[in-house]
Amino acid sequence: MELTPRTGPAAPQAAAPRRRRNPAVYGVLVVVLLALGVVVWQGLTSASLYFHNADEAVAKREELGDKRFRLQGTVLGDSIVRTDDGVEFTVAYNGVRVDVRHQGDPPELFQPGIPVVLEGRWSQTEDVYESDAIKVKHSESYEADHGDRLDQAETGGTAPASP
Repeated sequence: MELTPRTGPAAPQAAAPRRRRNPAVYGVLVVVLLALGVVVWQGLTSASLYFHNADEAVAKREELGDKRFRLQGTVLGDSIVRTDDGVEFTVAYNGVRVDVRHQGDPPELFQPGIPVVLEGRWSQTEDVYESDAIKVKHSESYEADHGDRLDQAETGGTAPASP
């Protein structure tokens, strides 16, 4: 068996054919990048809700227009009235009152005399703040009355051992 390499004339190497990319691929890539940019822009701009106390919100009402913002105030005495689709009440901060129309059920801890943060906007037709979310601040009395629940939550929600 002959294992000597052949030394004859070398065959010319053919150049590898260049692959041409379809221009549609570049178009699709541009569309995907633009869509991603729009999604990021919307996420960043809609994630920032400005926070105003009731007195500030009333002073800046014209400036706020129909923009969404958070409103802070304390729920006043007997102002809570249940409606078919939610609840109406009044909040106050630094002596300035704001009438609120909330769509949906309020949280369980919602009651007169507690501070709340509302999410919504000024009504375009009435002198009312239209809310769609209520956040209730827990008072110190909650911690005093329900300290055992807080301890359970800190230990992973497990119940303490029975005596």
